Amino acid sequence: MTSSDAAPTAQSERPVLVVLADSLAYYGPEGGLPSNDPRIWPNLVGRELGWDVELVARIGWTSRDVWWALTQDPRVWSAVPRAGAVVVAVGGMDSLPSPLPTALREQLRYIRPPAVRRVVRAGYQWLQPRLAPLGWPVALPPRLSVEYLESSRAALAYMRPDLPVIGTLPSVHRSDAYGGVHTGRPAAVSAITEWAEGNDVPIVDLGEAVRDNIESGDANPDGIHWGWDAHVQVAEAMVRTIRQSVAAESNAVDRIAMDGGL
Repeated sequence: MTSSDAAPTAQSERPVLVVLADSLAYYGPEGGLPSNDPRIWPNLVGRELGWDVELVARIGWTSRDVWWALTQDPRVWSAVPRAGAVVVAVGGMDSLPSPLPTALREQLRYIRPPAVRRVVRAGYQWLQPRLAPLGWPVALPPRLSVEYLESSRAALAYMRPDLPVIGTLPSVHRSDAYGGVHTGRPAAVSAITEWAEGNDVPIVDLGEAVRDNIESGDANPDGIHWGWDAHVQVAEAMVRTIRQSVAAESNAVDRIAMDGGL
Protein backbone atom coordinates (compact mmCIF):
# COMPACT_ATOMS: atom_id res chain seq x y z
CA MET A 1 0.00 0.00 0.00
CA THR A 2 1.37 3.40 -0.95
CA SER A 3 1.31 6.38 1.38
CA SER A 4 -1.50 7.91 -0.66
CA ASP A 5 -3.63 4.81 0.03
CA ALA A 6 -3.24 5.03 3.80
CA ALA A 7 -6.23 6.16 5.81
CA PRO A 8 -5.81 9.64 7.31
CA THR A 9 -5.03 9.75 11.01
CA ALA A 10 -7.97 10.89 13.12
CA GLN A 11 -7.36 14.14 14.96
CA SER A 12 -8.91 15.39 18.14
CA GLU A 13 -11.61 18.01 17.73
CA ARG A 14 -10.26 19.89 20.72
CA PRO A 15 -8.28 23.09 20.23
CA VAL A 16 -4.51 22.87 20.50
CA LEU A 17 -2.34 24.99 22.76
CA VAL A 18 0.84 25.55 20.74
CA VAL A 19 3.80 26.41 22.97
CA LEU A 20 7.06 27.56 21.38
CA ALA A 21 9.57 27.67 24.20
CA ASP A 22 12.98 27.03 25.69
CA SER A 23 13.84 24.41 28.31
CA LEU A 24 11.98 26.27 31.06
CA ALA A 25 8.79 24.74 29.65
CA TYR A 26 9.87 21.14 30.20
CA TYR A 27 12.50 21.13 32.96
CA GLY A 28 11.62 20.46 36.56
CA PRO A 29 13.65 20.59 39.76
CA GLU A 30 15.61 17.47 38.80
CA GLY A 31 16.08 17.95 35.06
CA GLY A 32 14.41 17.63 31.69
CA LEU A 33 11.12 15.79 31.21
CA PRO A 34 9.12 14.37 28.28
CA SER A 35 6.63 16.73 26.70
CA ASN A 36 3.67 14.74 28.05
CA ASP A 37 4.69 15.01 31.71
CA PRO A 38 1.54 16.23 33.49
CA ARG A 39 3.48 18.49 35.89
CA ILE A 40 5.00 20.95 33.43
CA TRP A 41 3.11 24.18 32.89
CA PRO A 42 2.02 23.66 29.25
CA ASN A 43 0.19 20.48 30.26
CA LEU A 44 -1.27 22.11 33.38
CA VAL A 45 -2.70 24.81 31.10
CA GLY A 46 -3.97 22.30 28.56
CA ARG A 47 -5.71 20.28 31.25
CA GLU A 48 -7.36 23.36 32.74
CA LEU A 49 -8.59 24.59 29.34
CA GLY A 50 -9.53 21.13 28.05
CA TRP A 51 -7.16 21.54 25.08
CA ASP A 52 -4.52 19.34 23.50
CA VAL A 53 -0.93 20.58 23.77
CA GLU A 54 1.81 20.78 21.15
CA LEU A 55 5.09 21.72 22.85
CA VAL A 56 7.90 22.65 20.47
CA ALA A 57 10.96 23.55 22.52
CA ARG A 58 14.64 22.98 23.11
CA ILE A 59 17.25 23.98 25.62
CA GLY A 60 18.86 27.34 24.86
CA TRP A 61 16.21 28.51 22.41
CA THR A 62 15.87 32.22 21.73
CA SER A 63 13.35 34.27 19.76
CA ARG A 64 15.36 33.49 16.65
CA ASP A 65 14.81 29.75 17.20
CA VAL A 66 11.05 30.31 17.50
CA TRP A 67 11.09 31.92 14.06
CA TRP A 68 13.05 28.99 12.67
CA ALA A 69 10.56 26.55 14.23
CA LEU A 70 7.64 28.38 12.65
CA THR A 71 9.25 28.29 9.22
CA GLN A 72 10.89 24.86 9.33
CA ASP A 73 9.09 22.49 11.74
CA PRO A 74 6.15 20.57 10.20
CA ARG A 75 4.76 19.90 13.70
CA VAL A 76 4.03 23.61 13.96
CA TRP A 77 2.50 23.71 10.49
CA SER A 78 0.08 20.91 11.40
CA ALA A 79 -0.83 22.38 14.79
CA VAL A 80 -1.51 26.01 13.84
CA PRO A 81 -4.76 25.31 11.91
CA ARG A 82 -6.23 23.70 15.06
CA ALA A 83 -4.66 26.09 17.55
CA GLY A 84 -6.77 27.84 20.17
CA ALA A 85 -3.78 30.00 21.07
CA VAL A 86 -0.01 30.16 20.55
CA VAL A 87 2.31 30.95 23.44
CA VAL A 88 5.77 32.26 22.61
CA ALA A 89 7.63 31.50 25.84
CA VAL A 90 11.20 32.56 25.13
CA GLY A 91 13.34 35.55 26.05
CA GLY A 92 15.23 34.33 29.08
CA MET A 93 18.11 32.99 26.99
CA ASP A 94 18.07 36.08 24.76
CA SER A 95 18.81 38.29 27.74
CA LEU A 96 21.55 36.21 29.41
CA PRO A 97 25.17 37.42 29.23
CA SER A 98 27.09 35.71 26.45
CA PRO A 99 30.59 37.25 26.31
CA LEU A 100 31.71 34.31 24.21
CA PRO A 101 29.93 34.20 20.82
CA THR A 102 26.63 32.34 20.87
CA ALA A 103 27.64 30.69 17.59
CA LEU A 104 30.63 29.15 19.38
CA ARG A 105 28.41 27.55 22.01
CA GLU A 106 26.04 26.20 19.37
CA GLN A 107 28.85 24.72 17.27
CA LEU A 108 30.66 22.89 20.08
CA ARG A 109 28.72 19.67 19.41
CA TYR A 110 30.15 19.49 15.89
CA ILE A 111 33.82 19.57 16.86
CA ARG A 112 35.76 16.42 16.05
CA PRO A 113 37.38 14.26 17.29
CA PRO A 114 35.49 13.81 20.57
CA ALA A 115 38.61 14.32 22.67
CA VAL A 116 39.11 17.77 21.19
CA ARG A 117 35.42 18.55 21.65
CA ARG A 118 35.64 17.71 25.35
CA VAL A 119 38.64 19.97 25.83
CA VAL A 120 37.01 22.89 24.01
CA ARG A 121 33.73 22.43 25.91
CA ALA A 122 35.58 22.34 29.23
CA GLY A 123 37.35 25.57 28.30
CA TYR A 124 34.07 27.23 27.36
CA GLN A 125 32.44 26.12 30.62
CA TRP A 126 35.41 27.50 32.56
CA LEU A 127 35.40 30.86 30.80
CA GLN A 128 31.64 31.53 30.64
CA PRO A 129 30.96 32.16 34.36
CA ARG A 130 34.16 34.17 34.70
CA LEU A 131 33.32 36.48 31.81
CA ALA A 132 29.55 36.65 32.53
CA PRO A 133 29.91 39.46 35.14
CA LEU A 134 30.73 41.76 32.23
CA GLY A 135 26.99 41.48 31.46
CA TRP A 136 27.62 42.11 27.78
CA PRO A 137 26.98 41.16 25.10
CA VAL A 138 23.76 39.25 25.65
CA ALA A 139 22.88 36.15 23.63
CA LEU A 140 20.45 38.12 21.46
CA PRO A 141 20.14 41.92 21.63
CA PRO A 142 16.63 43.21 22.47
CA ARG A 143 16.27 44.81 19.05
CA LEU A 144 16.83 41.48 17.31
CA SER A 145 14.65 39.60 19.79
CA VAL A 146 11.76 41.90 18.99
CA GLU A 147 12.36 41.63 15.26
CA TYR A 148 12.08 37.85 15.44
CA LEU A 149 9.05 38.05 17.74
CA GLU A 150 7.31 40.38 15.30
CA SER A 151 8.18 38.19 12.31
CA SER A 152 6.65 35.24 14.17
CA ARG A 153 3.53 37.17 15.19
CA ALA A 154 3.02 38.52 11.67
CA ALA A 155 3.40 35.05 10.14
CA LEU A 156 0.82 33.60 12.52
CA ALA A 157 -1.53 36.53 11.88
CA TYR A 158 -1.21 35.95 8.14
CA MET A 159 -2.19 32.29 8.52
CA ARG A 160 -4.79 32.78 11.26
CA PRO A 161 -5.88 36.42 11.80
CA ASP A 162 -8.18 35.25 14.61
CA LEU A 163 -5.47 33.33 16.50
CA PRO A 164 -4.50 34.71 19.93
CA VAL A 165 -0.72 34.95 20.37
CA ILE A 166 0.60 35.25 23.92
CA GLY A 167 4.07 36.63 24.65
CA THR A 168 6.23 36.42 27.76
CA LEU A 169 8.72 38.53 29.66
CA PRO A 170 12.00 36.79 30.55
CA SER A 171 12.33 34.61 33.61
CA VAL A 172 14.87 35.31 36.35
CA HIS A 173 17.79 33.18 37.54
CA ARG A 174 20.50 32.78 40.15
CA SER A 175 22.79 30.58 38.10
CA ASP A 176 26.51 30.25 38.81
CA ALA A 177 26.99 29.40 35.13
CA TYR A 178 26.12 33.05 34.36
CA GLY A 179 27.80 34.51 37.41
CA GLY A 180 24.39 35.31 38.89
CA VAL A 181 24.25 38.18 36.37
CA HIS A 182 21.12 39.20 34.47
CA THR A 183 21.75 42.84 33.68
CA GLY A 184 20.32 42.33 30.19
CA ARG A 185 16.83 41.62 31.52
CA PRO A 186 15.58 45.23 32.02
CA ALA A 187 16.34 46.19 28.41
CA ALA A 188 14.70 42.99 27.17
CA VAL A 189 11.60 43.63 29.31
CA SER A 190 11.34 47.19 27.98
CA ALA A 191 11.70 46.16 24.34
CA ILE A 192 9.27 43.23 24.56
CA THR A 193 6.72 45.31 26.46
CA GLU A 194 6.85 48.07 23.85
CA TRP A 195 6.46 45.54 21.05
CA ALA A 196 3.56 43.80 22.80
CA GLU A 197 1.70 47.04 23.51
CA GLY A 198 2.15 48.17 19.92
CA ASN A 199 0.74 44.93 18.53
CA ASP A 200 -1.94 44.07 21.13
CA VAL A 201 -0.06 40.98 22.29
CA PRO A 202 -1.00 39.87 25.83
CA ILE A 203 2.04 39.26 28.03
CA VAL A 204 2.78 36.92 30.93
CA ASP A 205 5.69 37.99 33.14
CA LEU A 206 7.59 34.77 33.81
CA GLY A 207 9.97 36.52 36.18
CA GLU A 208 7.16 37.71 38.39
CA ALA A 209 5.56 34.27 38.43
CA VAL A 210 8.68 32.29 39.34
CA ARG A 211 10.88 34.66 41.36
CA ASP A 212 9.92 33.29 44.78
CA ASN A 213 10.46 29.72 43.65
CA ILE A 214 13.84 30.45 42.04
CA GLU A 215 15.02 32.05 45.27
CA SER A 216 13.84 29.06 47.31
CA GLY A 217 15.40 25.67 47.78
CA ASP A 218 12.67 24.03 45.72
CA ALA A 219 13.96 25.11 42.32
CA ASN A 220 16.44 23.22 40.17
CA PRO A 221 19.95 23.44 41.67
CA ASP A 222 21.24 24.91 38.40
CA GLY A 223 19.59 28.20 39.40
CA ILE A 224 17.81 28.58 36.05
CA HIS A 225 15.08 25.97 35.88
CA TRP A 226 12.07 25.96 38.16
CA GLY A 227 10.46 23.83 40.82
CA TRP A 228 6.88 22.61 40.66
CA ASP A 229 5.40 25.62 42.45
CA ALA A 230 6.75 27.85 39.68
CA HIS A 231 5.16 25.67 37.00
CA VAL A 232 1.83 26.01 38.80
CA GLN A 233 2.19 29.79 39.08
CA VAL A 234 3.07 30.14 35.39
CA ALA A 235 0.15 27.89 34.42
CA GLU A 236 -2.31 29.96 36.44
CA ALA A 237 -1.08 33.19 34.84
CA MET A 238 -1.23 31.61 31.37
CA VAL A 239 -4.77 30.31 31.85
CA ARG A 240 -6.01 33.75 32.91
CA THR A 241 -4.30 35.46 29.99
CA ILE A 242 -5.39 32.93 27.39
CA ARG A 243 -9.01 33.02 28.53
CA GLN A 244 -9.05 36.82 28.43
CA SER A 245 -7.43 36.84 25.00
CA VAL A 246 -9.78 34.21 23.55
CA ALA A 247 -12.81 36.06 24.95
CA ALA A 248 -11.59 39.37 23.51
CA GLU A 249 -11.04 37.82 20.08
CA SER A 250 -14.49 36.21 20.16
CA ASN A 251 -16.10 39.53 21.05
CA ALA A 252 -14.25 41.25 18.21
CA VAL A 253 -15.47 38.66 15.70
CA ASP A 254 -19.04 39.06 17.00
CA ARG A 255 -18.86 42.85 16.58
CA ILE A 256 -17.62 42.49 13.01
CA ALA A 257 -20.45 40.05 12.24
CA MET A 258 -23.05 42.41 13.71
CA ASP A 259 -21.65 45.23 11.59
CA GLY A 260 -22.04 43.12 8.46
CA GLY A 261 -18.34 42.57 8.01
CA LEU A 262 -18.62 38.80 7.69
